[in-house]
Order: sequence, then C-alpha cells, then structure tokens
Amino acid sequence: MAKHTTYLISEDAKAQAEFYTEALSGEILSIMTHGQLPGASEQLKDKVVNLSMIAGGVTFLMSDAVFEPVIRGNAINLSLEFETEAEARDAFNNLAEGGLVKCPLEPAFWGALFGQIEDKFGIMWMITTAA
Repeated sequence: MAKHTTYLISEDAKAQAEFYTEALSGEILSIMTHGQLPGASEQLKDKVVNLSMIAGGVTFLMSDAVFEPVIRGNAINLSLEFETEAEARDAFNNLAEGGLVKCPLEPAFWGALFGQIEDKFGIMWMITTAA
C-alpha cells in the first residue's frame, strides 16, 4: 500500500509555497536547502532541495528546479511512499517498463530509498520508502 503526495518542481519553491499557503490557508512545515547538504556547491546553496507544506488541508512537497528547467507540464511529480523496500522496488520496476529512469532507486541522504521515473506515457513518478 502506498501513500500519495503531489511533488511540485518550481522556479522559486519558497515563493510558490508562500502563495499557496496564503491562498489556501496553510503552512510551510519544513524547508531544506542544498546548502544544508554535505558538499553543496556555492551556486546552489540557497536552492530548495525539499519543502513540505499543508495547503487546503492537503500535504504537498516541493523543490527548486536545478537539473532541468521548469516547463509547463513537467513541474508535477506523483510521489508514492511505500512501507517496504520490496513494494517500492516492484512499483519502480513496473513503472519503469518502457519509460525512462531519471534517478535509480537507491538509498538517499535522508535515509530512505528514492528513485524517479518518467513512465512511457510521460508521467513523472517519485518512488520512496518511509525513512
């Protein structure tokens, strides 16, 4: 069983999150920047690597686009969090069939597995396990 979270890629995650939380009566729960990561480049230090917020009673995750520019249509990822590694690997492998692996499913710096896929229909997926 997976937990779904909408993950938005933004040109300015902080400003976009502030807009949504004001417009939809919410709050920003946490912000992590690239500058908080080991070995971060000076150029990326203020860019958001992960932001968590509640807006309209719904949890959203966001980050700044640093690897690809935001183009209307590629700014939303469907993020599925699985309880077990086996479930995550099955979902990742199934969704990757005929698609493009953007980031292999492997341990991430925050202690969970993480991988990203563009499926054969052009939908972006983030697959992760609970940390």
